[in-house]
Amino acid sequence: MGVEENTVGSAGTDTVEAAAEGVATLAAGTVVYPIAPGYRVNVRRGPGTQYGIVRTLPYGMSVPVYCQKPGERVTGPYGTSNLWDNIANGQFVSDAYVKTGSDGYIATRCD
Repeated sequence: MGVEENTVGSAGTDTVEAAAEGVATLAAGTVVYPIAPGYRVNVRRGPGTQYGIVRTLPYGMSVPVYCQKPGERVTGPYGTSNLWDNIANGQFVSDAYVKTGSDGYIATRCD
């Protein structure tokens, strides 16, 4: 995690457009989304601020979104949302701080 490739190979137009908007695809085909510029975002054990902090993402980080889960409503630079993005096993960030290009689900719902 934390390593981002901005290389666009022989992918289709959608991938090229997504990369131009700050979304990138890692070598394994995992799409990553940028955290809002100027923010260091807390990564939590669950979908809310009442969950413990696992770590804090550095400025300029991009993250994968493996699934999403409803939780505490949070206001951030990309609006107000109750969606939380699962970026690793047991690690969640508020979707209000991730530039996914959507106010709704962009990944499957977490179990």
